[in-house]
Order: sequence, then C-alpha cells, then structure tokens
Amino acid sequence: MYNILLIDVLMAFKLENKHDFNVLEESERLERADLNNVLSWCWETFGEKAAMGTSFQGSGLVIIDHAIKIGCRFPIFTIDTGLLFPETLVLKQQLEEFWGINIAGIVPEQTVQEQADTMGPELWKVRPDSCCQMRKVLPLQSKLSTLDVWITGLRRGQSEHRKKTRILEMYEFDKIRSSYIFKLNPMVAWSRDSVWAYLKKHDIPYNSLHDQGYRSIGCRPCTKPVTDTQDERAGRWEGFEKTECGIHTFLGQGI
Repeated sequence: MYNILLIDVLMAFKLENKHDFNVLEESERLERADLNNVLSWCWETFGEKAAMGTSFQGSGLVIIDHAIKIGCRFPIFTIDTGLLFPETLVLKQQLEEFWGINIAGIVPEQTVQEQADTMGPELWKVRPDSCCQMRKVLPLQSKLSTLDVWITGLRRGQSEHRKKTRILEMYEFDKIRSSYIFKLNPMVAWSRDSVWAYLKKHDIPYNSLHDQGYRSIGCRPCTKPVTDTQDERAGRWEGFEKTECGIHTFLGQGI
C-alpha cells in the first residue's frame, strides 16, 4: 500500500515539475555524498526554485558558506517574527556584508502590536503554539508556496524529535492542488562540534548569544541559555511541553 501510494505521488510530482527520481533512493544516495555535492545536485536540479531558510543557527551558516563558495546562488530567507533578539538582527547585517548577499526577511501578516490587539498581549506566555503559528508557520507557508525545495540546517543531534530526519524528504504541501515540496536537510549528519569547528576555521560571523550559553536561538521571549548537558533546544519555550515552533512539523508526515 505504501509503495503504491509513493509511486502515485512521485508520478504526479514528475508530471507537474519534470523531476524524475525516487525520493527515498535519492535520499540514500545523498547520505553518502559530501555537502558540496549535495548542494550542487540541488542547484543543478532545481536552481532558484530551491531556497535556504535560515534563523542564523550555526549549521545554516555552514550551508550558506559552502553554497556561495561553489557558485550555488540559492535565494536565502529568514522569518523576522518581530520578536528576534537585537543580536540576531545585527548578525543578519554582518552576514550580508560578509558574503555580499541579501537575506530576504519574511514577516508575519500582523505586527506584534496588532497581534496583541486581536489575540491579547504577550500571546507567547499563554498560547505559544498560536503565537508560533501566526508569526512563523503562516509566513513560511506563504514563502514555500513559491518553491520546489526548502533547504534547512536541521541536524539529527539537535533533539530527540529530529533523530529520524532524512537528508531529502518530500511532503504534500497542498492537498487540493496536489502540490508537493521537497525538504533538503544537508547537515543532518553533522555534529555540533563539527559545525563550530568550521565556523571558527573560516571566521564566519555568528550570534554573540552563543557565547552566553544560548545553544539554539529563536524569539527573545521564548529562548533561554542551557547547560552543555542539555539538548540544544532545551532552552526554548521554558515551562511548556514544547520543543518545536511548528515550521518543521506543520507539513505532517513525510512521504
């Protein structure tokens, strides 16, 4: 049943997008390739219909640096929730100057004040899932509707939830329109130590909050420092049973 469904989905995707490969087989092949080869394959196959989404975590910076050095000029975007740390906004400017690129800022439909007016003040304190949905997930959905591939910096070592992440995944994006999207996670097998060794070796600017105990950095009200013995994402949404904002889970189960 699963194989029949997969074949049907792949055929529909092939007809619409003219990409002819088996997702699971290609994912297994890419697992054995180095980062440059993974990015080159994506660029040659999809060009600017693939884009990198970044929140300026270390692994995303490694991807961008590799892509630029080998001539893969993927569009790059970040979700500016209106609640980011000042240090994150400074870093965005530093990186644009460092690489000579533009990182597009994707913003929610409502400002933080408009959200407070309609949903109540400091929504993140009482309904963090709703806040993440409005300020992260919905803007991302709008952006992804224009793409074939979403490139991320997910790593399996970041949390228990991410341990089963594949390097190439495929999701049903729009059931009504039979629209599908690929998610490319070229850093899945990298360790945190490998990421930071690369950043230091190549003098790539990084968020100064990392030097203050912040291992995963999101919105200012929902991010705390953690110890070295905790999961990287343990400092997110303190006091809630929540480890994901929703941008990596809203698509549901991969195909």
